[in-house]
Amino acid sequence: MRIFSKAKNQNDLNLVFDIGSSSIGGAFFITQKSGAPKIIYSVREIIPLESEINSDRFLELTLKSFETIIQKIATKGIGVPKKVFCVLSSPWFASQTRFIKYEKDIPFLFDSKLADEIIQKEIKIFQEEHLKQYSDGENKIRVIELKNMKIALNGYTTQNPLNQKTKEVEMTVFISMSPEQVLSKLEKIIDAHYYAREIKFSSFSMASFAVARDIFVHQDSFLLIDIGGEITDISMIKKDIICSSISFPLGINFMIREVSLILKCSLAEAKSFISLYKDGHAIEAIEEKLKPIINKLKDQWLRGFQESLVNLSNDISIPATIFLTVDQNLADFFSKIIKTEQFSQYTLTESKFRIIFLGTEALHGIATINENIARDASLIIESIYINRFLR
Repeated sequence: MRIFSKAKNQNDLNLVFDIGSSSIGGAFFITQKSGAPKIIYSVREIIPLESEINSDRFLELTLKSFETIIQKIATKGIGVPKKVFCVLSSPWFASQTRFIKYEKDIPFLFDSKLADEIIQKEIKIFQEEHLKQYSDGENKIRVIELKNMKIALNGYTTQNPLNQKTKEVEMTVFISMSPEQVLSKLEKIIDAHYYAREIKFSSFSMASFAVARDIFVHQDSFLLIDIGGEITDISMIKKDIICSSISFPLGINFMIREVSLILKCSLAEAKSFISLYKDGHAIEAIEEKLKPIINKLKDQWLRGFQESLVNLSNDISIPATIFLTVDQNLADFFSKIIKTEQFSQYTLTESKFRIIFLGTEALHGIATINENIARDASLIIESIYINRFLR
């Protein structure tokens, strides 16, 4: 796997899938030399929510939703994609930024062969340190992403490090991996509809980082928060580098399950009650029952957020700008929770939090979307990222 390759500029029909923990999205888009992809069709399928989380059952339901999505897309008869991209959100990938230092007493040539040797060593360390749960027994893992974010020779950052002589190399590399059983099952479903298409996997963390960085060019330090159905991911960016990432197992679904349990109602009813409550449309009797429950759940999510900030900071200040990705109808709900944060915000951050929702409004004009096509923020982000970096 090479880390110094460049994308080709050409117009092609491509297919991207957004694979999250609460839904699956899919879109046909055309890559364009202008840098703005043209989305010609998109669709999204909800992953059925169950009262208890079972990893095997969760994967089964996710794959069924994925198969439903690809069948809907294939029957549209739009065409055969040149490439198929799968962008994974938690819990379908794990990532880490590796800070690598390599030095010798005498000058040596830093070339692509040496770079790959150093990277492969780091990949092995990453596997051993952080992904033992995937590598036990027959379960295997696969590297899906390897992004060079910074290289310094003799202490000086350079854009053209290859074939230079130096005594010291410092590399900052983002690596993400995914369980082989997940990737191979996704590939099998894709092959059933688009046989022999080139399939590429990547992470939503890298896609949202790259798009946020390029759209808001004045921001080189910020937090990325992605709130999914089951997990909240937080990445800290400092000087255009993903320095560290952390997750905690609380998304919107834990709130739905808890409301369902306490009120003894179905999951669908609980979801509806939460929606009515946050929008101020619940009847008085329901609002009185929900208020203490929702406040407790908000506090629980907030504690997970605070603890994550403390573990993420490692004694350095946390950027005050936050780029938030979450379902459009939950953006204000979670933004208000984050803004009520007190302890970590005033002891660890540079100033009060400023939240920018990476929704369709913030992304307006960066991608071309056909009329009557639903504007799906995650698919727009991923299409932009693929159009610019992964082709």
